[in-house]
Amino acid sequence: MNLIAQSMTGKIGASRLARLQTAKIGLAGAGGLGSNCAMHLVRSGFCHLVLCDFDHVEASNLNRQFFFPAQTGLPKVEALAQNLLQINPDLELTLVQEKLTTDNARRIFSGCDAVAECLDEAAAKAMLAQQFFPQPTLYVAASGIGGIGTAQGMRVKKLRDTVYIVGDGTSEVSVDCPPCSPAVGAAAAMQADLVLSYFLTGAHE
Repeated sequence: MNLIAQSMTGKIGASRLARLQTAKIGLAGAGGLGSNCAMHLVRSGFCHLVLCDFDHVEASNLNRQFFFPAQTGLPKVEALAQNLLQINPDLELTLVQEKLTTDNARRIFSGCDAVAECLDEAAAKAMLAQQFFPQPTLYVAASGIGGIGTAQGMRVKKLRDTVYIVGDGTSEVSVDCPPCSPAVGAAAAMQADLVLSYFLTGAHE
C-alpha cells in the first residue's frame, strides 16, 4: 500500500477506499478544470482515470492549471499524467490526445463510471452533454468559472440523480472576466467532491 492509500485508509477506511479504487473516471479536458479535478480525485483515492485533451501546455496556462514551467510544450495529458503519478505511482491512466467529437466521445469514455466535463468551449460542452445526459453514467459539468471574487457564488445544480452542474452559471471567461486560479480551482474541487460523494455514499449502486 503506497503512502496516499495509507493516508486515505486512515480517513475513510479500507472498504470505502477499495470502492474508489475500482471506479473509472473520465476527464473531458485537462486544463484548468480537468487538471485540478484530476489532482483532487487522485488525492481522494481514485486510481483509474481516462484523461482526454488534444492541447499542449502553454505559459498562459500556468496561472491556474496543474502544470509546471518545465512542462511547457508537452501534451497536456502527458504532463498531467506525470504530475498525478507523483501523487500516486500506482495509478492506471489512459491518455487520449484527441479532440472530443460526437464520433469519438462515447468510445473514449466507454466503461467509465463517471465523466467530468472540463471543457472550455460552449459548443463542445453542449456536444458532450448531448452524448452523456441520456446515459446512466454520473456526469458532472461546469458553467461560470471566470473572474475574481466569484468563487463564493458557486453552487451545485442537480438536474437529476446522475447529472450535476457546478459554477456560478454566469461568469463566462472573457478579457474582463479572466480565468484565475481561485475560481477555476473552486469549481474543479466541487466537481471532484461530487464524484467522491457519489461513490462513497453508494449512489452508484
